[in-house]
Amino acid sequence: MLPIEKSCYWLANRQGHLPTPKLSGPTQAEIAIVGAGFTGLWAAHFLKELDPAVDIAILEQGVTGYGASGRNAGMISNCIDHTHSLAISHFGQEEAAKLAKLGLKNIDELEAFATDCDLERTGQLFVALTEKHLEDLKSLIAAAESLGIKGYELFNRQEIRQKLNSELYAGGAFVPGGGILDPIKLVDRLAEQLKAKGVRIFENTKVTHLATGEATTDSGSIKAKKIILATDAYTHHLLPGLLWRFIPLYDYILVSEPLSAEDLEKIGWRGREGIVDGRTFFNYYRLTKDNRVLWGTSEAVYYPPNQVGPQYDHSDHHYHSLKVSFERHFPQLRKLEWPFAWGGPIASTTRLTPFFGSAFDDSVLYALGYTGHGIGSTRVAGKVLAHMALAKQSELLQLKMVKEKPMPYPPEPFRSISVNMVKDSLRAVDRGEKPNQLLRLLDLMGIGFSS
Repeated sequence: MLPIEKSCYWLANRQGHLPTPKLSGPTQAEIAIVGAGFTGLWAAHFLKELDPAVDIAILEQGVTGYGASGRNAGMISNCIDHTHSLAISHFGQEEAAKLAKLGLKNIDELEAFATDCDLERTGQLFVALTEKHLEDLKSLIAAAESLGIKGYELFNRQEIRQKLNSELYAGGAFVPGGGILDPIKLVDRLAEQLKAKGVRIFENTKVTHLATGEATTDSGSIKAKKIILATDAYTHHLLPGLLWRFIPLYDYILVSEPLSAEDLEKIGWRGREGIVDGRTFFNYYRLTKDNRVLWGTSEAVYYPPNQVGPQYDHSDHHYHSLKVSFERHFPQLRKLEWPFAWGGPIASTTRLTPFFGSAFDDSVLYALGYTGHGIGSTRVAGKVLAHMALAKQSELLQLKMVKEKPMPYPPEPFRSISVNMVKDSLRAVDRGEKPNQLLRLLDLMGIGFSS
């Protein structure tokens, strides 16, 4: 199998990236950031906005964007929470309305920044494979409208076929606000602007130990007044106690050869929207700038006990399943070749939103748990972390999402048992069965998997 830098479409097609030097020996900074993905880069961006003179160093175990930030689908949701319905369930109507407006404002600001990142404000299409999915879409639209978010549209079978030609689709909904982009181009734009402002980035520098005011790496160490841990699914390698709050999972993605004009005509994907189907274990898909299909699945994999590493970057089983599911949706393109295939780790919380906190006498700050919605929510998290690190006041710090922790996951061996039980229950829902007692109980507890 190819390394992730060659197998991931975004990383393999990266232009002009020259790795920065590895940290060597002891150094210091006012603020050290561990992780050069979206969370860490946005945190540095907002730190420089709040205090242009602050001295920042970023430590990255691979290259910038090596983790989920460079391996995702490049699809931007209009939600900070997973759905507006879950936001209402988790945080109440008033805060859900704040989060909804914050999510849209955040995307507007992101668009203004990402001028050369192939960002397209296409919105998203949610497609229904069953009548139950259509009813779910009606509830989705009602929740958004209750929060004052307009622009949603519901489509019947004939209308959705005009937008995306698959015989599977019984209808769909247009979800405004979001879009698609090239995530590595966004990583590189952030990194280049930060370096121009004096931020030091040390790539291929793995942090091996944290203590109050100090991070030790495999090649040196750094002392700092504050350390920001921006490592998402890798966080338990440095703060194992946080495993109570999240679970590391792997998603897998394929990217095809470019579609011909004839291929595009066969599927009629003229709006270039990001697509999500209505199943619990849904497929998500989009077109790249050069008209390749990116095809992924939400049926993330847990490798016990809480394992994350390059040995899980590929899965032939999941690649085969992805090809089968694509051919089921679009049999007219069954001969399509898939030259790019990869996986990557995400951190999932029980409420499906990120959480924040501190360790080592508040000298270490962290944010993690984006659960697949990281392109938008990491930007908000970076702003939160910047205000926390500089002790600056912000309305963001008063959000329940920031102040309250998600319900914990059980430890092993119960973690593996519960993951398998929930996955079996969710597969039954996707076969058309009603949510069982386990899913209904989780729903009552605010763990909205059956949503």
